[in-house]
Amino acid sequence: MSRAMIAQGPVLLNIADGIAHIRLNRPDASNGMNVDLLRALCDAIMVCHGEAGIRAVLVTGEGRHFCAGGDVHVFASKGEALPDYIRQATSYLQTAVAGLIHLQAPVLVAVQGFAAGGGGFGLVCAADIVVAGASAKFLAGATRVGMAPDAGVSVTLPRLVGLRRATMILLTNPTLSAQDALDLGIVSRVVPDADLATEAMTLARQIAGGAPLANAATKRLLWTGLGSSVEDCLPDEARTVAELSGTADSREGLAAVIERRRPVFKGQ
Repeated sequence: MSRAMIAQGPVLLNIADGIAHIRLNRPDASNGMNVDLLRALCDAIMVCHGEAGIRAVLVTGEGRHFCAGGDVHVFASKGEALPDYIRQATSYLQTAVAGLIHLQAPVLVAVQGFAAGGGGFGLVCAADIVVAGASAKFLAGATRVGMAPDAGVSVTLPRLVGLRRATMILLTNPTLSAQDALDLGIVSRVVPDADLATEAMTLARQIAGGAPLANAATKRLLWTGLGSSVEDCLPDEARTVAELSGTADSREGLAAVIERRRPVFKGQ
């Protein structure tokens, strides 16, 4: 059953078959982020936090580009009031990024055209899985306009690609091709442009069909492990595995292997 949770505005949200589909909806502005869009994005993510049946979240952008970053035209119009506007925008953006990372359901992002700046590039770095069209482009871009990285990119990018590569990307602002991003580990998969929407939704369905408790625990362990030593993470990992082994989903998974059939997970 499909439900349009947010049917109009700069961010749309539809939930169907355990998949929450968040769509950036300012195509005429290349989904450039202003305060209204960022506020709406936070609202959509909070709805996802409150929906227990969500097993995967897919984030896409309407139009030619996934997201061109901050809306530079809006920024320029603020004049001397820009710092106050940026503080508000950045607060919403950081809340959105943290919200995606802390969602129990895995987050997938599908990128066509440009993913730039804290908005576009930042959402990519905060996702769990990223599928890109073959002609997609990626650009950090912050220092090019006298700004610093936001959306957590100064933390997430080094952990994806390493300190030296992240420093080069953030200080020299190369435009990365989809293949470049794949080689660096920023992107999970590159597909033909015409297949992007289908491939991303197919992958979302695959993840949504998995064991939701196990997927949520795996996501949490991976993100937690980024900032910790292996030794610090081992007890949490062992405790989590033991807890999952007592769930109905775990018993169903083992039975399905033995009986050579597809498991039916219920999140219990």
